[in-house]
Amino acid sequence: MALDGLFLYALKDELKHCLVGLRVEKISQPAKHALVISFRGKSGAYRVLFSASGNAAGVYITDYKPENPAVPPMFTMLMRKNLVGAILKDIRQNRTDRILFFDFDATNEIGDHVGRTMIVEVMAQYSNLILTDENGKIIDSIKRVDLLHSSVRQILPGLQYELPPQQGKLSLLYDDLPAITAAIDEQSQLRLDKAITAAAEGVSPALARELAYRIECSDGGNATEPILQDVRQSLLDERYDPCAVYDADGKPIDFSFLPLTQYTGRDVKNYETLSSLLDDYFYNTERNARVKSKAEDLKKLIATATERITKKLSGQQAELAAAADRDKKRVYGDLINANLYRLEKGSLYYDLENFYDGMQPVRIPADPRLTPAANAQKYYKEYRKAATAEKILTEQIKKGNDDLHYILSVKDIFERAETEKEFAAIREELAATGFIKSANKSSKKAKPAALPFTEYTSPNGFKVTAGKNNLQNDKLSFKIATKKDLWFHVQKFHGSHVILTTDGREPQPEDYVFAAKIAVANSEVKDAERIPVDYTAVKNLIKPNGAKPGFVIYHVYKTIIV
Repeated sequence: MALDGLFLYALKDELKHCLVGLRVEKISQPAKHALVISFRGKSGAYRVLFSASGNAAGVYITDYKPENPAVPPMFTMLMRKNLVGAILKDIRQNRTDRILFFDFDATNEIGDHVGRTMIVEVMAQYSNLILTDENGKIIDSIKRVDLLHSSVRQILPGLQYELPPQQGKLSLLYDDLPAITAAIDEQSQLRLDKAITAAAEGVSPALARELAYRIECSDGGNATEPILQDVRQSLLDERYDPCAVYDADGKPIDFSFLPLTQYTGRDVKNYETLSSLLDDYFYNTERNARVKSKAEDLKKLIATATERITKKLSGQQAELAAAADRDKKRVYGDLINANLYRLEKGSLYYDLENFYDGMQPVRIPADPRLTPAANAQKYYKEYRKAATAEKILTEQIKKGNDDLHYILSVKDIFERAETEKEFAAIREELAATGFIKSANKSSKKAKPAALPFTEYTSPNGFKVTAGKNNLQNDKLSFKIATKKDLWFHVQKFHGSHVILTTDGREPQPEDYVFAAKIAVANSEVKDAERIPVDYTAVKNLIKPNGAKPGFVIYHVYKTIIV
C-alpha cells in the first residue's frame, strides 16, 4: 500500500508535534531518491527519512541509521547549503492531497533570514522531493522533470512551483459527507471500493477496500456515511491505530492508520506511532530490496566467474586426459625407428610387432607423404609436446581449482552479506584479486570506512571475532590475533575465520563450543546440524606464498562437533 492523502494528514500532525521548532543538524543521501535529515532541539533529536522512491515514497521518523556514500551527491551538498542550521517552522498539506510542505526559516550566505520549503510529493513513480525559496521558485529537486518526461508540469531549477493538476474529487475532511456519499452512489456501476476511490480525495485503493469491507459488513449502502464519519472523526481527534499486515512468510502486505478488519488469519502487527509503522514496514520491503538490487550485478559477476572457471577447468582436464596418452606416441616412434629397414614411404600405416608388449602386433597410422624416419620424428615431437602440455596443464588445473575454491568462498560471503558496506567490501576484494576491474586509481573519491568485524562474547567473557570477507579473514588471523589465540573454522566448507581471544587466560569447554557455533553460523552450512569445526592455535596457521585471500593451511589441530 502506498501512502495516501488521509494517512499523510495523520502523519503530518504526528510530525508537527515532534519536529516543529527543531533545527536541521545533518543531511545525508543514502540512496539515489532518498534524503535523511537529522533534527535537534531542546525537545530531542530525530532522524527523518524523505523518500521519493517509487516503492517506498514517503516521509517519517526513522530509527535506522542509513549507510551513506563516501562522497555526498551534488543534491545533498545543495540541501546542506540551504537547510543545515535552518529551523522547521511548519508542516502543511494541500487539502488531503499527497503532498506535504516543510517550511523552514533558514539563513543565506550573508546571514539574512530566508524562507525555504521542502515539498514531498508522494505519487508512486512520480514521487519527488523539491526545494523552493520563499517565493515558490524551484531551487532544485531530487528528480528533475523536463518536457521529455512531462508536457503538463516541469520540475526544474528556476521554474515556479505548481501543484499537480487536481482531479476534482471531494475531501473526506473538508467537504460535506452527504455529498461524498452521493458521489459514491453515483458510481453504482463500479465495485464499491472503486467507487470510493473515484469519488473521495486522498483515499488509496487499499483504504477503499477496508472502507468497502466495513460498509458491506454493516448495512450496505446505508452505512456509507456513518463509516466515513467515523474515519473523519478519528482523523480530527488524532485517534489512530497504526498497524501492518504480514503474510505467513513475514512479507508485508498492507498498512493503515486504521485497524485493518478485512484481513483474517493474517499476522497483524500494531505500532505506537505512524512513523514507527512506516519505518518497520519499508525497512522490510524497500531497504532490503534496494540493497539486494544494488548487489545484483555483483551476483552476476560471481556467477559468471564461477561458470567461466568451471568451463575452463573442464577443458583443461580433457586436454590433460588426452596428454596422458603421450607414452603411446613415444612407443610408436621407437617401433618405427627399429624397423626402418623394412618400411617404405607412401604407406598409410605400418604393421609392426610391439617389443614393449610381448611382440603383439600393432598397426601404427602413418603419413604417406613422409618417410618412415620422418613419421618417427613426428611421433617423438607429439610425445614431447604432450609431456610439456601435461606439466603446464597440471599447473593450470591446480590454479583453476584454487580460483574455483576462492570464488565459491566469495559466493558464500555474498549470500551472507546484508548491508551495502558488506557488498562494497566484496567488490573491493574481487578487484584486489583481479576478478573484476578495479576502480579508476586516479579517482579522488574517498575510500569507504573499514568494515567492522563481527564480535561476540563467550559464556566466560572471552571475545570471539569473525571476519566478514576473505580480506578480513586474513587480517584477523595474521595481523590482529596473537599466536596464543585460538582459530576456528568449519571443516571442509567455506566460512569465516573465527578467533577466540585468550588474553593469557584458559578458555573453558563452553567457550570452545561457543566459538565453534559462531564458526558454523558464519559459514555456508549455518543451517545444518552436527558440523565438525577445526580449531588450533593461531601460531599453527600457515599462509602459502601467493595464496588467495582467506586461504590457510594447518596440520596441528583438533575438531569439535556442534
